[in-house]
Amino acid sequence: MTAKVNPDDVHRVAELAHLELTPQEAQGMLHDLNAILDHVAQLSELDTTGVTPLAQMSELEGAGGAASLRPDVVLPSLDRAAVMSAAPETDRVFFKVPKVIER
Repeated sequence: MTAKVNPDDVHRVAELAHLELTPQEAQGMLHDLNAILDHVAQLSELDTTGVTPLAQMSELEGAGGAASLRPDVVLPSLDRAAVMSAAPETDRVFFKVPKVIER
């Protein structure tokens, strides 16, 4: 039996994410979250005996691994004065941006 998400859970997660959901959106989210949990429960029923746990797909043999990544080369960064001169508002050290979070 899969744990089910209830409407209170949806409202709490929406509150934590600073989302305002309409009743229709909350109902849709309830359905979607429960479908995800059902899918995960179905995956947990698979027999993974002998399957090596991976943190990343690049760990798979033949996937390229580190050989498929570009070399890490140190390059000079952009000139601060040139970047700040193109900014709409700056104190010559940082970009100034409008406040977007009210809470």
